[in-house]
Amino acid sequence: MLARTVEVTRRYGDTLALDRVSLDIPPGGVLGLLGPNGAGKSTLLNLLVGLRRPTSGAVELFGGDPRDPARRRQIGVTPQETGLPSTLRVRECLEFVAAHFPDPVPPAELLDRFGLTEVARRQTGGLSGGQKRRLAVALAFAGRPRLVFLDEPTTGLDVEARRALWDAVRVFAAEGGTVVLTSHYLEEIEALADRVVVLGAGRILADDTVAAIRAMVGIHRVTLTAPDLPDLPGVVGIEQLDGRTSLLTPDADQLVRDLVRAEVPFQGLQVSPTTLEEAFLTLTGR
Repeated sequence: MLARTVEVTRRYGDTLALDRVSLDIPPGGVLGLLGPNGAGKSTLLNLLVGLRRPTSGAVELFGGDPRDPARRRQIGVTPQETGLPSTLRVRECLEFVAAHFPDPVPPAELLDRFGLTEVARRQTGGLSGGQKRRLAVALAFAGRPRLVFLDEPTTGLDVEARRALWDAVRVFAAEGGTVVLTSHYLEEIEALADRVVVLGAGRILADDTVAAIRAMVGIHRVTLTAPDLPDLPGVVGIEQLDGRTSLLTPDADQLVRDLVRAEVPFQGLQVSPTTLEEAFLTLTGR
């Protein structure tokens, strides 16, 4: 096991940030951490990388104390906010971090992988927000880590830059690396994660694959075009978009039968599983 928490509780004064959380992180793949603000995601990462200590319970990183420098050399971290020295150039930042590791990734390789080659000689103080974020993520991979923690890594990135970062994460995982990723972009978790942990109020609400979490909440989307719809049993949500209506229901088959019985003149019927966003909202709403 690369990292784990066992019955971990963390308090900040009277605030309970984590409540008896047990989590195992085995080698390989991408683990997505989902949860609303204040759910405990960043606190959990800070415990795993040794920046915080638990109020109670145990935290292990590579079988030992996360504060041990020898163990921390095997991880890479991109926190939510990264302070970059404003007068250092992009390449100099990468070289400075790389110098702390015995076998770092060559800076030129990181510049290319994260789309920073054109700004390599620019001072970090003159970078855009998206460029700073790409550099912060690149620094997490500088030491050839076995385990990378990315806390909201694509905040501030445009669509193209976000997709490029996704590709870099996929390549790292395909080569045997392990990533723990928090994100508010649910599409990001769906695109990258092999396993999803949903946190709410400091507790783990769900821990499974994307498909299993969808199935856990048991909601399907029935989308159709119809001039008028009667009140139908079993409908837990209704959405309208571009002239089409989406009905959210735990029993799509029964809903379709009810539509036929009610002689609703519909067309373009589509039935699909719930998105991860809908599953996430249902789980955290509980």
